Amino acid sequence: MALHRLSSITIGVPNVAETAGYYAEFGLAAGDNGWFATRDGGDQLRVVPAATRRLVELRVGVDDRDDLDRAAARLRGLGVAVTSDDRTLTAREEATGVRAVLDVEPRNVQPEIPATRYNGPGRIERAGVRAPGILRTDPVRPRKLGHAVVGTTDFAATTVFFRDGLGFRTSDQIKDAGVFLRCSTDHHNLLVLAAPVGFLHHTSWQVDDIDDVGRGASAMLDGHPERHVWGLGRHHAGSNFFWYLKDPAGNFAEYYSDMDTILEDQLWTPEVLEGAKGLFNWGPPPPPSFLRPDDLAALMTGAHSR
Repeated sequence: MALHRLSSITIGVPNVAETAGYYAEFGLAAGDNGWFATRDGGDQLRVVPAATRRLVELRVGVDDRDDLDRAAARLRGLGVAVTSDDRTLTAREEATGVRAVLDVEPRNVQPEIPATRYNGPGRIERAGVRAPGILRTDPVRPRKLGHAVVGTTDFAATTVFFRDGLGFRTSDQIKDAGVFLRCSTDHHNLLVLAAPVGFLHHTSWQVDDIDDVGRGASAMLDGHPERHVWGLGRHHAGSNFFWYLKDPAGNFAEYYSDMDTILEDQLWTPEVLEGAKGLFNWGPPPPPSFLRPDDLAALMTGAHSR
């Protein structure tokens, strides 16, 4: 596909310093001008001031100028205003206010990390030594930004913008409520949700394996039990292990590992998921605050300040 990576996101929050401190503790490396870096993806999160918490910008990598021109033609065909040059295309999704940017940039190839050796019935992969996951003492640092989830008051229009305009592909759908979209070989890089107000639901960050999902969450919860949202569990859409925490602005942040990969579109058949299956395969049930964040009414009241 012409799109090849979710490069970065910018989130707006009322409490920049407090939120920035959270993401440094989460394992992202603080840099200049509000940017935070992952181990393999470089600068992938920027935190800026905003009246209410929201997704301000989403940047996606493409291969060349032709990719930009094709996206520009599709967007203009939808009536969307576009600005572009040889390296960048910018357009605004009206329902959410998200600024979408396509950048011509090299593809990011992650270094291969050896698989964790797990023993199983009739299968001994590790003998005479303790499991590596319990011997790790280094802080968990996310490998890359996986995806963002955005609520929209116009589900159809937002979906059309990202899918038919920018060129994201559909991986799965939640009946009448959401669509999992990808701009890389990951199962999803963006989940669009029908909502009564435009807002950022969560961001998701790849770690090495389920041990690091647990280690990262445990470290974040040490002394801060109020950060816990939902986990440990395994999603159906994407198949990934997950654990959700809450940042000081009210956004959820997910550690994940073992996401489905889609290398060839024709080898993947999207599902329409209903009920709990659309959310998780196993684990504790999601709390009501995950489905409907506690500050949703306040966000609706302040939506005019976007």
